[in-house]
Amino acid sequence: MTNIRITKRNEVYQYRFEIASENGKRKYINKSGFKTKAEAMEAGNIAYTEYINAGKPFKECKMSYSDYLDYWIDNYCKNNLKYNTIQTYTTLANKYIKPNIGHYRMCNITGITINTFITNLVNQYDFSRSYFRNILKIVKGSFRDATNLYGFIKYNPALTIRIPKMDIEKKEDKHLYTKEEIDLIINKFKDDSTFICAFLTACFTGMRTGELFALTWEDIDLEKGIINIKHSVYDKPKDRDGRWYIGTTKTISGQRKVYIGETLKEALTNYKERQNKLRTLYGKDYKYYHIEDVKNEYGKVIEKRIVLNKNCGENILNLVFVRDNGTYSGTDLLRYPFKIIHEELGIEKCRFYDLRGSYATKILNNGTELKEVANLLGHSNVETTENYYIRSLESNKRLAVNEYDSKNTTDVIKSVIGFQIKEGEVV
Repeated sequence: MTNIRITKRNEVYQYRFEIASENGKRKYINKSGFKTKAEAMEAGNIAYTEYINAGKPFKECKMSYSDYLDYWIDNYCKNNLKYNTIQTYTTLANKYIKPNIGHYRMCNITGITINTFITNLVNQYDFSRSYFRNILKIVKGSFRDATNLYGFIKYNPALTIRIPKMDIEKKEDKHLYTKEEIDLIINKFKDDSTFICAFLTACFTGMRTGELFALTWEDIDLEKGIINIKHSVYDKPKDRDGRWYIGTTKTISGQRKVYIGETLKEALTNYKERQNKLRTLYGKDYKYYHIEDVKNEYGKVIEKRIVLNKNCGENILNLVFVRDNGTYSGTDLLRYPFKIIHEELGIEKCRFYDLRGSYATKILNNGTELKEVANLLGHSNVETTENYYIRSLESNKRLAVNEYDSKNTTDVIKSVIGFQIKEGEVV
């Protein structure tokens, strides 16, 4: 095996080294495009080390856990997870994991280290169990890949770690909208057709917020009463081209058809007619958008950004929930209305997203099978639906108790529950 050779090709440098021959023919690995000879040599050394280790990237197992988390987020998370999930993982890692166990070497961290960390975290903070579960999920996932994917360590110390028992568990604040609250909100914003239609769509379909604001009119078949959910929007730090991006749904099962009833069909039909009239009224001042491909350094399309179409040309993105002049502001459309809902209407702890849980709870209590509810919400696992989106109604619990009482009370029971004091019982 020869050494790594660095050569200059035009204005850039290339590394090259020989690998095992195939069918008696000599084979090489080479890569060009480096600005300096030093960069080419460094990259060549890494590539050569990967090759002799059967493709495993070379990283010292003595690296700190903090450095490995950065490596894991860059190399695994950014290639496999959604943008919002990556942001959440990065925030939790920087805020809780790195300050506590990030300074330890990867090879020295044991199950005791991780168990002590998560136990101390539970004792220190008043978070919900699901919040702690997300933190532990990062630890487990990163050590799993350090063991099975990258080969940095031999054993996974986080494999059997669990969240410790919490005597007082903080429940997540999920608001169950009542008919009276919905009427109050609809009446308050009756002059804001975009918000009202978005609110009703969430109320009558249980769609995720990102899914709803990714809808185009091509996704809605008003004649058949079907909404085809295919995409979701997310936001990133704003630059000159905007901050809204459109991608796939949260999960594969999130791509689904949702049937709509007459109420929502009428609302969407009237809203579409109004939007068409506004396009005519605003004329050339009406704003249109299209999708722009965002490419990485290799020219591969990695994201799709929603950008203003200044020429009103082809490939217009026919977005549903835009302001009267066509301006698309994504989920920012909800900010002002919910400030009013919290402060003026007095419905303090509700969120737009809670319409999803309210929808799930109500259709389940109306007799829909749990599996069907999960399908409507886009969940592949019914346990997700049951654990995170379904709430018990007090009226239903009272009804269930009364029904059990009436069916199981016998004449014998009735005859003995008077519990009168008989003569001679009291001395």
